[in-house]
Amino acid sequence: MPHEAALRGDPDGRDGLNRPLQPNRPIVEARAIHKHFGPLHVLKGVDLVVAERELVFVIGPSGSGKSTLLRCLNRLEEPSSGAITVDGIDLLDRRTDINEARQRIGMVFQSFNLYPHMTALGNVALALRKVQGKSKAEAEARARAALERVHLADRAGHYPSQLSGGQQQRVAIARAIALEPRVMLFDEPTSALDPELVGGVLQAMRELREDGMTMVVVSHEMGFARAAADRVVFMADGRIVEEGPPAQIFGAPRQERTRAFIGQVERH
Repeated sequence: MPHEAALRGDPDGRDGLNRPLQPNRPIVEARAIHKHFGPLHVLKGVDLVVAERELVFVIGPSGSGKSTLLRCLNRLEEPSSGAITVDGIDLLDRRTDINEARQRIGMVFQSFNLYPHMTALGNVALALRKVQGKSKAEAEARARAALERVHLADRAGHYPSQLSGGQQQRVAIARAIALEPRVMLFDEPTSALDPELVGGVLQAMRELREDGMTMVVVSHEMGFARAAADRVVFMADGRIVEEGPPAQIFGAPRQERTRAFIGQVERH
């Protein structure tokens, strides 16, 4: 893998960006998360800890609470109870500036949510100017660098209507990484795309992973999970049923519920 040092560390104990490595330091900690929507109990005491530079893939049937959990991790949904810490920040503390905290937590959704009247460059630069207060020149320089990372530098001047769905999603990824988050959350990032457009988005995610980005991914892209994930978490009925390395979850799941889900997925 081309950037293995950024993931696992060199013998001198530094990563690919020359930062000291803390290989097992938790960067996301969610404890006993419950979420109710009225009488509906969607999350039932979920615990999830993600280490720095880890790629955790969350799988499970529709309605199992995967996306709700992801949205709780940056407080797009308010947990009914529990505790969430991201990069040392207590997200549920009333004193926490959630808008500032969210700059550390990039999120990419199923829908691209791009402004149609703005170019790819404008879409990526907007948050840098509005949220981080960068000058137009600095925002555009950082936006171009982010577009370069997802191989869209040559589309900087294109409007969303001039881009394929896969390219629009990569602009959305560039918009998130331009803010230099510590963690990236992906909520079904390829499910709205035609199959032939999925590859470019997965490649962008793969390269982020190789660069050492901490990532939590909710997706049905099982091939990507097998190849790229450090850990796979299987959810059902609002709970984590089983978690482990991809070889275990896909090859030798321990729980019957996991075996049934994997078997169903592989038949399709």
